[in-house]
Amino acid sequence: MKRLLPYFMIAAGASLWGIIAFFVKGLADFGFAPMEIVAIRVIYAALFLLLIGLFRYRDQMKLKTIKDVKLFLGTGILSIVFFNFCYFTAISQMDISIAVILLYTSPAFVTILSFIFLKENLTVNKVLAVLGTIIGCILIAGVSSGDSNVTLIGVITGLGSGLGYALYTIFGKFALKKYQPYTITLYTFTIAALFLLPITQLWQKFDLILNGQVMFYGMGLALIPTVLAFFLYTWGLEKTEGSRAAVIATVEPVVATLLGVMLYGERLGLIQMAGAVLILCSVIIVNVTFRKRGAKPLEEKIS
Repeated sequence: MKRLLPYFMIAAGASLWGIIAFFVKGLADFGFAPMEIVAIRVIYAALFLLLIGLFRYRDQMKLKTIKDVKLFLGTGILSIVFFNFCYFTAISQMDISIAVILLYTSPAFVTILSFIFLKENLTVNKVLAVLGTIIGCILIAGVSSGDSNVTLIGVITGLGSGLGYALYTIFGKFALKKYQPYTITLYTFTIAALFLLPITQLWQKFDLILNGQVMFYGMGLALIPTVLAFFLYTWGLEKTEGSRAAVIATVEPVVATLLGVMLYGERLGLIQMAGAVLILCSVIIVNVTFRKRGAKPLEEKIS
């Protein structure tokens, strides 16, 4: 049982990522735009991480040099802000299950970007996985059976979320050479918060933000599927192979789909289900490739 505990922790963290849409839709019902919801998430998350650091990770809160801020501009702005905006927009445009499946195109983007920027080799399995992801996206986006709500903006932003998610892996690889996961996460969300606050001007909705339900959704979004999910996933990741953890984490779209079906009455058409399965199989193929080669890919989850 003790050996299985890390796997349960990984599955628990991924399951919490799967309920993001509950909080996002709750905030959207109060009139918050996708970028404002992103700002609420990162601001609360940064505050939670700061408090946790003061009690648990004080030695990891300092930067080695101020120049290292540039490392977190990539993870915080180009990845977290862009990824969350695209993902939350996709959730508002179409069914949760479709949005989360398009998010899982990220391994294909990671494969391509790693080949370009990190000079990693392209194997047959990786190429097949990328092709499988592309075909899966075509099945989801190009063939609407009428059972699901699919829009062009939803598909574009859904793929954008996959790209943004992949960028975190690329930028994170460089940051991990100098810093621990907690440090990277703290400064990633802090920089994202500082970037979005003046852009969204959330202070203009201060009275609404203090509404009890809004605080529930906002703090819940930052604490449960963000900070808590990260710590559960990271705890399990430290005690198991990264590639195996990534495969277990595919429970996220399953949970998101169940959430959409049970709470919002969503349904997937057969062709779209086939596309979703093809994308998930591609994710597994990529990670099985890593395990066979004995590599240790970055699997720091940010959903």
